[in-house]
Amino acid sequence: MGAFGRRSGTGTGGRPSFGVARPMQGGFAKANEPDHAEQFPPLTDLPLPGAEAEPASEAAAPASAAPMASSMDALARLAERQAASGDAGSSRVEGFEASIHKIKEQVLPRLLERVDPEAAATLNKDELAEEFRPIIGEVLAELKLTLNRREQFALEKVLVDELLGLGPLEELIADPDVSDIMVNGPDQTYIEKKGKLQLAQIQFRDEEHLFQIAQRICNSVGRRVDQTTPLADARLKDGSRVNVIVPPLSLKGTAISIRKFSAKPITLDMMAKFGSMSEKMATALKIAGACRFNVVISGGTGSGKTTMLNALSKMIDPGERVLTIEDAAELRLQQPHWLPLETRPANLEGQGEITIRDLVKNALRMRPDRIILGEIRGSECFDLLAAMNTGHDGSMATLHSNSPRECLARMENMVMMSDIKVPKEAISRQIADSVDLIVQVKRLRDGSRRVTNITEVIGMEGPVIVTQELFKFEYLDESSDGKIVGEYRAMGLRPYTLEKARQFGFDQAFLEACL
Repeated sequence: MGAFGRRSGTGTGGRPSFGVARPMQGGFAKANEPDHAEQFPPLTDLPLPGAEAEPASEAAAPASAAPMASSMDALARLAERQAASGDAGSSRVEGFEASIHKIKEQVLPRLLERVDPEAAATLNKDELAEEFRPIIGEVLAELKLTLNRREQFALEKVLVDELLGLGPLEELIADPDVSDIMVNGPDQTYIEKKGKLQLAQIQFRDEEHLFQIAQRICNSVGRRVDQTTPLADARLKDGSRVNVIVPPLSLKGTAISIRKFSAKPITLDMMAKFGSMSEKMATALKIAGACRFNVVISGGTGSGKTTMLNALSKMIDPGERVLTIEDAAELRLQQPHWLPLETRPANLEGQGEITIRDLVKNALRMRPDRIILGEIRGSECFDLLAAMNTGHDGSMATLHSNSPRECLARMENMVMMSDIKVPKEAISRQIADSVDLIVQVKRLRDGSRRVTNITEVIGMEGPVIVTQELFKFEYLDESSDGKIVGEYRAMGLRPYTLEKARQFGFDQAFLEACL
């Protein structure tokens, strides 16, 4: 396997790889048996110092050329990456957008003089655009600017976005293909489309303009961001997650990170259709959600943990009472009996903070059937395990880790880091008794998001938590256009949780999916 996931090509008649020994042949050589010339070439066949090497035969040329070509290709890509300039990182607006941007800068101050901000705040965007149209015409006449119909509509939209919306971010938020928006100061904005990062053609007026938009986002959900509290987690009206960090912590100016979620909820069937998992894996996860398995979804940043949690939650019985607990509410469950809870940061005096752990403790007194945690980060892990063990089967959570085994180790560490004095073996036993399934999701380097492992937690064997893998994604190759090629494999093992599925009448379907 090459350094970048490519298989290094080796010809059939090529030289054996360095370090691979061939078995020695003992005893007397038979008459019809070849000697060891292939392994130890005679000195007469080797080129003498200073002599020109004879051209290789046509049959041997492709064998030696293939690894060399692959190596040269890898080195060329490394050189190209090293030579890539870091100067092309400015989101400068050009062309039509740039001209509208310049006109907006002239029109906006005069427009604000003629508009009552409180009255404007009571109108929606369409109503505000209707009210603005004659006023914009007056201002343009004063400035002696003549615009065609297209330019007038574009100017109206930009001005309304500036006053009621999020300014230049509005068009990115409205674009369904954009999944992430990363603002690195007023002059640089990146977006993610189809798993790949690219520069966005938007620009903020200055740092103050960007800071005002950040404050508008935070104020809408009762959070604040300024120099005394330079970090904030918030959300947009559509549920998109927002993180804001401002100077002096951010050295390039105000930074805003927006993780958008699909307007149309993604289901497990849609994931199977997209190639994120196989049909059998989707069936197994549907049964896990319906049969009240305790599930932990593990993965890295941006790997699709929250999307997977939303998709799994669709299998919850509508008659069950579900409580979700998050730092910034972003889960969008479709159940009728769903109550979202959200933490609260401390105020300026450092008081009044409500943590996830406080909410988990309180949730146990609210008669929940299932408790769903947006993300486990610390000592609340112990309270969730306790809930899973005390009649709240079907609870779910997400957690940052790179593999199912690492996920279990992180859960142990998070409980041990808290003020709970429990022996490590007791913690491991509680995890083994509580968690039924670990779903590992990963974003591969080609931008695709895949379920790479579905692993059962069986129990304890001595001090070690025992697991068995039900499904696995196996990497095979890479296509010419850089796409990862692999296959989803069922391990063919009898699920340990089959008895739990039998209680809901899904045992036969679960067994057939796993074999």
